[in-house]
Parts: sequence; C-alpha cells; structure tokens
Amino acid sequence: MNKNKLGSNFTRLWASSGISSLGDGAMLAAGPLLVASRTQQPALVAGAVFAQQLPWLLFSLLSGVFVDRFDRKKILVFANIVRAIAVGGLALAIVVNQASIPIIYALLFLLGTADTLAENAAVAFLPEIVTEAQLSSANSHLQGAVLIGRQLIGPSLGAYLFVVAAAIPFGLDAATFVVAALLIGLIRKSTKPITSYDRKTIHNEIREGVQWLWRSEFLRTLAISISVLSITFTAAFATFVLFANQRLGLGPVGYGLMLSLSALGGLFGAVLATPLQSKFGVSTLLRAGLITEALINLAFANVQSPWAAGFIYAIFGMHAVIWGIVTVSLRQKMIPSNLLGRVNSVYNLFRMGGVAIGALAGGLIAQAYGITAPFWVAGISVALLTILTWRSFGKSKIAA
Repeated sequence: MNKNKLGSNFTRLWASSGISSLGDGAMLAAGPLLVASRTQQPALVAGAVFAQQLPWLLFSLLSGVFVDRFDRKKILVFANIVRAIAVGGLALAIVVNQASIPIIYALLFLLGTADTLAENAAVAFLPEIVTEAQLSSANSHLQGAVLIGRQLIGPSLGAYLFVVAAAIPFGLDAATFVVAALLIGLIRKSTKPITSYDRKTIHNEIREGVQWLWRSEFLRTLAISISVLSITFTAAFATFVLFANQRLGLGPVGYGLMLSLSALGGLFGAVLATPLQSKFGVSTLLRAGLITEALINLAFANVQSPWAAGFIYAIFGMHAVIWGIVTVSLRQKMIPSNLLGRVNSVYNLFRMGGVAIGALAGGLIAQAYGITAPFWVAGISVALLTILTWRSFGKSKIAA
C-alpha cells in the first residue's frame, strides 16, 4: 500500500519519523565513538547506553499515564523539542571541550527521558490517524523510514562527520528533532480521537495498565520474551564499537558502514513483514524469529571477517524489523485506545528496561571475560527462551 493512501496526517508523521531517524542514525555511530574517544574501558562505554536507557526503568509507566491523559500530538511535539535540547547540549559541550563522561551520561539521561514520552506517544497516536486495517502497512512504512535514516544512511554519515568534527553529528541530530516537531505540529486533528476515561490517581491508572497486560497470556509472554531479548541483544552489542575495532579491525568509518548493513536486511524485512504474516501467520514468524536471533548471536561469537559480520548483521536487521512490525501491530489492535498508552508503557518497561540492564551486564561481562563473551551468553539464553516459549507462541494460544 502506498503511504499516500494512508492520508496526509500519516505522511507528515512518516516524514517526521524519517527526518529524526537520520539524525538518530548519525548519533548511533557518533555516540559510541565519542565515548570510546574518552575511554577504552568496556564498562564505561556500555555505561553510556545504560544512561540513555535507564529512564525506561524509572519513567516508562508514568509516561504511559501522560500519553493516555493528554493530547498525544502535543506530547510528541514537546518530547522532540526536549530531545533537541539534550542533543544540542551535547554538541555544545563538545565544542567547548567539556564533554566529559559524566556530562555525556547526564545529557543522554535527559534524551532517554524524552524518549519514553515520544515512543509511547507515537505507538498510541498511530491508530488515531489510520484505520485498524492499515496498521500493519503503516508500521511497515514507518519502519522503512527509520531504517533508511537510522541504520542505512545515518551511521555512515555520522561516522564521517565525527571524523571531520566531533560536534557536527550531534548538532545534526538536534536539528532533525526540531524539524520533526514542526512536521508533527502540522498534523490536523485526529480522525479517530482517544476514547475518554475516568481519571483516577496516577497509581491506580498505572495499575490498570499493568493488570490489563498481565491478564493477557499472550501479551504477558510476549513482554517477558522481549525483555529477555532486549537484555541479551544489548549485552552483546553495547560494546560493539570495541568489538568492531578489536575483533574485526574496523576504524570509525568502517564501524559506521557496519551499522548501516543491518538496514539493508531491515528494508527487506519492512517490505516482507505484511505478506509473510498473511502467508505464514504470527505464530510461525515469532518462533522463527527466536531461532534466528539465537543463531545470529552464536555466529557473532565466532566471526572474525568484517564481510561475514556484515552479512550476519544484515540478516539480523531483517529479523528484527519483521518481529517489530508484527508485535507492534498486534498490540495496537488488541489494546483499547484509552489504555494503549499505559499498557504499551508496561510493555516498554520490559523492552527498554531490558536494554538498560543488558547494557550494564554486557559491559561487565566483556570486561571480565572478553569482547566475544556477551555473544555466547546471548546465544545460549535466547536458545533457552525459544524452548520455554515454544508452546505459548502456538497458533491456538495466540488465537485465544
């Protein structure tokens, strides 16, 4: 389905996502390079990832309440402005030679706090501007925009700009957040506004979201699974900038190109997700995704060739995008509109909280046992998860 058929509101949301993703991609490469230029200790490099993801553990549930209480469009505009301030502050700190590890951590924490609002609001806002039948296609288009900006073009651009001047990729990211806020501001009133509900105390509203997710066996299993996958993936990739240099022999530009390769597979995933789901069903795709992720981690634990690593990373990109599109579309269809922000925030607590824990664990494992150790731990852990969730992801369980 052409994105234009999804309406002008969606086109503006799609454009804002694509533009901000370009800046995100530049920072995806430049951020680890900046930290690595300050320290070669794996624990400190991984600590930067932890600092940005820690707000998900602290504020995810609270942000879900705000997303259900207030205008989701305004929340997206506000969050993008705050993200521009955080990343712009980091660019300024580099220019004045004050970008110490504590300053980097503090600004990344502010960026991560705004991310909790932006990501929760974006997932809840989409069903307000497209129909339920269009959700899978809309999510595919959004994933495609994110892949092109954040993974295909952005990392290589960010790595190159970092070599030219370290502050430039961060300034670029700040500018893209400003443009994204302006585009979202142009979205007209939602065609399907949020269903109203009786507001209670914040504690009770959070509890409603937690209880709704936990009573759904499928969503509960999915949330626990994504938590494990987030922990293992981030533990393995939190020190990937060091892995690329020490194991694969790549410099800054080669590292940026390596990150871009996953986008090539991801673009195929964005195109194939909807037809694959129609042909094979959710159950098959979820099970295949778990098997794929386990094998990818074990392959990275053994790879030494940059070309082989690039191919593996491309396969991972395709798998990750298909899994993401399938699961987010399911959540948007299953969860009532007036609960979508809160229930999704609980899911994100599992997902992004796992990222924070994984970043911390990955740095410690790599520092203690070597740069490939996190991949071995991840591969074995995901293999066990596949066995434990095999029946839960069966067709009858999902249908129920």
